[in-house]
Amino acid sequence: MSKIEVDAIDKQSGSTLTLGGSGTAVTLACGATQTGFGRTGTVDWQTSSIKTATFTAANGEGYFANTSGGAFTMNLPAGSAGSIVSVADYADFSLNPLTISPNGSDKLAGNTGNAALNTQGQSVTLVFVDSTKGWITVNDSEENVTLNPFMSASGGTITNCGNDRIHTFTGPGTFTVNNVASCAANNAVSHLVVAGGGGGGTMGGGGGGAGGLRETKSPITPYTASPIAGGTPITVTAQAYPITVGGGGSPAAGSSPNVGSTGGNGTPSIFSIVTSTAGGGGGSRTGSGSIPDYAGNAGGSGGGAGRDSGPPDKGGAGNTPPVSPAQGFKGGYSTSCGASAGGGGGGASAVGGNGVPNDSAGPGSTGAAGVGGAGVATSITGSPVTRAGGGGGGSNNANPPLKGIGGAGGGGNGGQDGSDGGSSADATDGTTNTGSGGGGGSQEEDGSSPSRGGAGGSGIVIIRYKFQ
Repeated sequence: MSKIEVDAIDKQSGSTLTLGGSGTAVTLACGATQTGFGRTGTVDWQTSSIKTATFTAANGEGYFANTSGGAFTMNLPAGSAGSIVSVADYADFSLNPLTISPNGSDKLAGNTGNAALNTQGQSVTLVFVDSTKGWITVNDSEENVTLNPFMSASGGTITNCGNDRIHTFTGPGTFTVNNVASCAANNAVSHLVVAGGGGGGTMGGGGGGAGGLRETKSPITPYTASPIAGGTPITVTAQAYPITVGGGGSPAAGSSPNVGSTGGNGTPSIFSIVTSTAGGGGGSRTGSGSIPDYAGNAGGSGGGAGRDSGPPDKGGAGNTPPVSPAQGFKGGYSTSCGASAGGGGGGASAVGGNGVPNDSAGPGSTGAAGVGGAGVATSITGSPVTRAGGGGGGSNNANPPLKGIGGAGGGGNGGQDGSDGGSSADATDGTTNTGSGGGGGSQEEDGSSPSRGGAGGSGIVIIRYKFQ
């Protein structure tokens, strides 16, 4: 027979049964069970075990999840009516989200599939109701009780550098400010906005111009900005900011004989009130007296002119429309004497180089295509990266190789004409997410095999602010 120990006198009054006296704890023996007590709608918080990797929750428990080391999943237990589970952000769900996954065929708010918590300071309490609705959120807080004095935001690829947070967008997205800082000065953000680069021309084509590069550094985010950074930082508010990342321009494709077309312009990149203009496409040589030779297009940086474009200067204008500081430079031109090569596309810090003439039309000629204008380096992401270089011009009748080299920062190289016995090479594309121009395509001596220009590189948008 089990031993029954009574620590205090049990009293029964009407329909009320009181166990124990004042200040006396009522404890169930090891292995004993209870029924009828029920829960009070709360959970037992597991403070001694902070979760840092995927785990399975238990009914009646609450957890603190630390996703600073990477995203992971909280698997819910098999649902039964009245089951309750809670979870709270320990570090920052906006950096890496916590996924909530129901058991088997259980539902979340009437839907199958997982849910994600991605807001800093967020906590939720879930109660299982029935098989129709499954787990329902009965409490969802997106703020800590102790409010973060700094701003928090989501969107893009998020990294940290010291006390700063960096959001990098390599494609379209949304920068969402969830909470603003209590100190207004901490709501000023640094930003880098680079548009897509222009495509290269063909048949001794000009290099594509780099996409416009605009950078503004907030005084509260310590890093080494580019030499062309300037302007007033954007002060954000709690709202969503759509982000546009410009694509690279299409390359010109020549046809036979002696017919080319201008490379395509890139497309703009946009953050809030800042728009960076697309890079201009490189010009192409037509070789026909009845068809004008193609000049480079204007843009953030201008495209280089196609070979033999001649005076007046037909390199595309940069910094169009004009902003201060300038977002780019003009493209190079090509002389009309002796079958010269294409001009280089403009870059964020320099004009494109000019194509110079050949001394002769045969082997051993010395014509050289223009180099692409150089881009600029910035450490907005935590380490220096150079972007927005212009594309190099395409060569013509060159031996040894005299193609235009792409500008520093990702500019594509120009194509190399091998018809005189020298080496041949295709033009290359501008590097992805640098906003650099594509290289200009070359022209074989007889004009029968024009080479394709290079495509412009896509742009990028980067936002940096103080988060702690």
